[in-house]
Amino acid sequence: MTHEFNLRRRVEFHETDMAGIVHFSNFFRYMEICEHAFVRSLGYLVHPGENDRGEVIGWPRVHAECDYRRSLRYDEEFDIHLLVREKKEKALHFDFRFWKVGEQADKPLARGKVVVVSVARIDGEVKSVPLPTFTNAITIAPAAELARFEGKL
Repeated sequence: MTHEFNLRRRVEFHETDMAGIVHFSNFFRYMEICEHAFVRSLGYLVHPGENDRGEVIGWPRVHAECDYRRSLRYDEEFDIHLLVREKKEKALHFDFRFWKVGEQADKPLARGKVVVVSVARIDGEVKSVPLPTFTNAITIAPAAELARFEGKL
C-alpha cells in the first residue's frame, strides 16, 4: 500500500543517554529515516537532485512533534509505522507510531507527526513548489486506518 510503511530498527549505543535510554531527539531522526525508506520503497529518492521542472528541490520540515509514553533502551528492537495523513499540492503530512518488537502493548511507545513541504531554489530564493511527480505514487490512508492510528496515547 502506498499510504503506509513499516521499518524495523535496533537502538544503537550512540542514540542513548547515560542511562542507556534513547535520547528524545532521536525519535525525530527515526521519523525522517522511516520517511526516506518509504520513498525508497517506491523506487525514488527524497533528494533526486532536480524535480521534473529542472529545479533543485528540498523538503524542509514545517511541523514536527512527538509524544512519548515509554522508553527504549540500548539494543532493543522497535518498529516505526508511517501513515500518510494528508497530501496537499505542496506538502505531505505523515503520522508515526513506535512499537517495541515483541511487546504486546495496546498503546505505542511514542507517536509523532511531520509535515514536509516541497521547495525549490528559484531566482536565488527558496520557494514552495508543487510536489514532484514521483509523489503520485503516494496516497492518503483510508479514514478508518487514520482513526485507528489516532488512538489515545
